[in-house]
Amino acid sequence: MQSYTVGQAARLLGVSPDTARRWADAGRIATRDQGGRRMIDGRDLAALAVQVAQGGVVDEDSATVSARNAFPGIVTAVKVGDVAAQVEIHAGPHRLVSLLTREAVEELGIEVGMRATARVKSTDVLVERA
Repeated sequence: MQSYTVGQAARLLGVSPDTARRWADAGRIATRDQGGRRMIDGRDLAALAVQVAQGGVVDEDSATVSARNAFPGIVTAVKVGDVAAQVEIHAGPHRLVSLLTREAVEELGIEVGMRATARVKSTDVLVERA
């Protein structure tokens, strides 16, 4: 079974490395390898990913919504037109771009540098083996 470092696990879970380290230090997800590094078993990481996705591990800032595919990140670009707007969010290794109304951007106060979560609902999702 593949093992992951705490940093790799953090990226896959969409949490900060500090959060993953705290979980590891609390014994929730990690064991130590022969060199003393924290390593996370792939099966344990998969189980925790499911728990996080189902809301079993929630940040205090999370809201209750129906979309489960959440990508917390930082707003890196906002382009506002007369009617529509484009918002770019970087969430870990992912770049997400959303088209929404200008009114929505203004109501939410979205601006570059603020934290935001992109929530994705889709009828098609392609999976590629890494």
